[in-house]
Amino acid sequence: MSDTSAVLDDLRSESEELDLLVAGLSAPQWAGATPAAGWTVAHQVAHLSWTDEVALLSVTEPEQFGEEVAKAMRDPEGFVDEAAAEVVAAYAPPALLTHWRDGRQRLQEALRAAPAGTRIPWYGPPMSVASMATARLMETWAHGQDVADALGVTRTPTARLRHVARIGTRARDYAFLVRGMKAPTEEFRVELKGSDGELIAYGPEDAAQRVTGPLHDFCLLVTQRAHRDDLAVRAEGPDADTWLGIAQAFAGPAGPGRAPKDGPAGPGGAPRADR
Repeated sequence: MSDTSAVLDDLRSESEELDLLVAGLSAPQWAGATPAAGWTVAHQVAHLSWTDEVALLSVTEPEQFGEEVAKAMRDPEGFVDEAAAEVVAAYAPPALLTHWRDGRQRLQEALRAAPAGTRIPWYGPPMSVASMATARLMETWAHGQDVADALGVTRTPTARLRHVARIGTRARDYAFLVRGMKAPTEEFRVELKGSDGELIAYGPEDAAQRVTGPLHDFCLLVTQRAHRDDLAVRAEGPDADTWLGIAQAFAGPAGPGRAPKDGPAGPGGAPRADR
């Protein structure tokens, strides 16, 4: 099995897990608030559905996708919220669920059919097919976390989190650049321990600056689903420490992240949906 097929299989599994979580919800539960300000459970699923649609467009009609990028540039802070709201307004929960299922299946088929070496345009740098599938998995897991938190459900971490950690690590320099900051020139060592005890590592073993901690906590950090003060992720070195305060695995403008559980929200304390 190729790496691309493996990550696409994991994307399907991640989507199915969230599908099981929302499929039996009542209308009031679909309308329930999530940790993302102004977003209900329906908004979370609507966002995934919309993003799958634009991802499919980027694969099959890249020139038309360019129009979506131009639209986003006209309203970089609001286009995601607006798109989610439009989908919620267009579909009642049962139809929304069907719409999401159909869209993610069409995206699966398009990504599996894409020729080797395909580069897919996106809101950030163009991506390979495997990277696009990884990005979709990351978003599905992150928005699924918001849904789980809203429903009071504790999810069991899976091996699929390694994909989230990988894209979060690879997006290190983007997190600096999107904030107008100079990215570090040296590599970091990132060492993460999975729930099964497996060590997942990136970067040279002898790197002077390091990030260590549980895999699950690191994924919550880079998807901005929890504040670093509430996580067991640690940094050694000034640049690594700065990164933990700004890390984001998603493309688009810098997100403000989440406020710590015990402390004032401050500027940027309000949650924001990732891209």
